[in-house]
Amino acid sequence: MPAPASPSFPDFRADFPILGQQVHGHPLIYFDNAATSQKPRQVIEALIRYYERDNANVHRGLHELSMRATDAFEAARARAARFIGAASPDEIIFTRGTTEGVNLAAQAWCARHLQPGDVILTTGMEHHSNLVPWQLAAQRNRASLRHIPVLDDGTLDMDALDSLLDGPVRLLAFVHVSNSLGTINPAREICARARALGITTFLDGAQAAGHMPVDVRGIGCDFYAFSGHKMCAPTGIGVLYTRLEVLEEMPPWQGGGEMILSVALDSSTYKAPPARFEAGTPDIAGAIGLAAAMDYLDGIGLEAIQAHGEALTRRAWDGLSALPGIRLLGPRQSRAPLAAFTLDCAHPHDLVEYANTRGLALRGGHHCTQPLMRRFKVPGTSRASFYFYNTEQEVDAMLGILRQAVEFFGG
Repeated sequence: MPAPASPSFPDFRADFPILGQQVHGHPLIYFDNAATSQKPRQVIEALIRYYERDNANVHRGLHELSMRATDAFEAARARAARFIGAASPDEIIFTRGTTEGVNLAAQAWCARHLQPGDVILTTGMEHHSNLVPWQLAAQRNRASLRHIPVLDDGTLDMDALDSLLDGPVRLLAFVHVSNSLGTINPAREICARARALGITTFLDGAQAAGHMPVDVRGIGCDFYAFSGHKMCAPTGIGVLYTRLEVLEEMPPWQGGGEMILSVALDSSTYKAPPARFEAGTPDIAGAIGLAAAMDYLDGIGLEAIQAHGEALTRRAWDGLSALPGIRLLGPRQSRAPLAAFTLDCAHPHDLVEYANTRGLALRGGHHCTQPLMRRFKVPGTSRASFYFYNTEQEVDAMLGILRQAVEFFGG
């Protein structure tokens, strides 16, 4: 088994059953946290409790199980509001994840506000989930897109921002933390500059929520989307935060049960937000698991989680920099807990497959950021991404495996 965590940070590995296994005869080193995180017993047990004791559909049910399920589901909404500093639980829409949150806004908000000739501003580092939906919205509404360039160091060209915001820009959509570069964008500053011009702002927070403190009112954004599965919660659950004034102006994006006040054969009236945007039976267990994950993470402390991730990343970056033929992407300082790199001796896919035979889980490819890979003229990268249950000893083990890989492929 890997050695315990650094004495400066508690060892939480015992809470994660999956981390105790071996892969190909080696202790598992799980460094694919930017794709999905592992789940602690506390979250797993919350799911079991719900399914064993309270499983029923929410809202409108008058029997005991339905009332318990409804109370837990709405308590999870309130928990999510507290977790990100929303003004009210009514500003929280449960989704399947960040991707659905983007699509919801791209359809419902754009249907009301985007006009022919308008501009949606994004960046050159966006995940496809925060790019393709806006492309589709622009096509539907005969609008166009602009993009904030990415500099060689992996940061946004902030000097170009004011000129790009000029003109008929109606919405600025950008990633809080890049899943491919580790760049932490200055969200508060960007939103303030957009807000001064009356531009609506959408943040993709998939790599930020659960890894660092997030205060949506402090940031000053109109939308903020994130996924539960990247922050110790189940897959298939996420949150779209929307300022209530913005939410109240948006039409439904899906129709069905739960979101209606009354239905006739040829017309319907709809509930107020957030119910208006949650048609059908929701992922009740997922929301309950998400609340349990937020309790767990707040019990550790987001500041401590962020500091531990930064320490692991510095250790990894220093060790990786010594490998021959390596190219590291993204800023050296003030970065999220991941390291993306290429090696001259091996394609990213080959390197990740080699690491897998040693029990090391990395990810290789374009990471759903093909425009960014083209910007840096690489077919893809190998990516190691860390979370609070990872240790310095695991980072050192990764570096040893990669040194062996350099000898294997380069020899």
